[in-house]
Amino acid sequence: MRVLTWNVWWRFGPWEQRQKAILTVLRDLQPDVIGLQEVWARGGENLAQWLAEELDMQWTWAASDAPGRWQRRLGDSTVDFGNAVLSRWPIVDRAVTRLPAAEGDDDGRLALHARLAAPTHQVPFFTTHLTSEIHASAVRCAQVAALAEFIAAHRGGTLFPPVVTGDFNAWPDSDEIRLLGGYKTAPAVPGQVLLDAWEYAAPSAPSATWDAANPYVAAAGDPSVRIDYIHVGQPGPGGLGRVRSIRRAGDGPVGGIWPSDHAAVVADLADADPGES
Repeated sequence: MRVLTWNVWWRFGPWEQRQKAILTVLRDLQPDVIGLQEVWARGGENLAQWLAEELDMQWTWAASDAPGRWQRRLGDSTVDFGNAVLSRWPIVDRAVTRLPAAEGDDDGRLALHARLAAPTHQVPFFTTHLTSEIHASAVRCAQVAALAEFIAAHRGGTLFPPVVTGDFNAWPDSDEIRLLGGYKTAPAVPGQVLLDAWEYAAPSAPSATWDAANPYVAAAGDPSVRIDYIHVGQPGPGGLGRVRSIRRAGDGPVGGIWPSDHAAVVADLADADPGES
């Protein structure tokens, strides 16, 4: 099972050209399930719907209920902002949870769950987008705690481990990321361990998803760092859901256009117990 996560940079920059470049990357990679952040919608148009129709996938999305700060940056109050899931398999259930915010700085961050009817097992899939303020680690920790509770409430009824994707706006050794894994601190939900799939990457593989090589990032003067993640619960029977491989994607121009200010992350997971026929 191929899983991809990507922050697609809303309607910033040359968004119409970028939209086509995003589609090109996704067509080349052929993921089975995609978690998207900074998805735009306006009137009857929705980026997730357009991509899903072009890729022959199912889709669901959840819009921020407080998009004002984003709309002011864009100068357009008619464009919605949210997260989406695209799937090659039927989406048989969905749920949304609101994430905590700092007082006076609420831009409607949320987490979206989609239950996928994959051929061998149902897959509990999640995508999210945490606050981006540099000083807001404490807020992100609260958001991760809420996310972990949300995962615990929706992960059951299947042997496939939960798959959690998103732009966490947090460095790999941060408190908020450590709360998911269990190795370096107690997990936010006791006993619920979510493994950072990048731990299975080749040591020499480029890892920065917020990369100064990208001109959209270079303009801000930020350091290159990995802030986009795929986390997977502990494998099921026979290694079900284990990480086979992981790498960056969408990390260069397509026809001269960089698709987003973020690189995507793509992972291949074991989708069946080897003992199954």
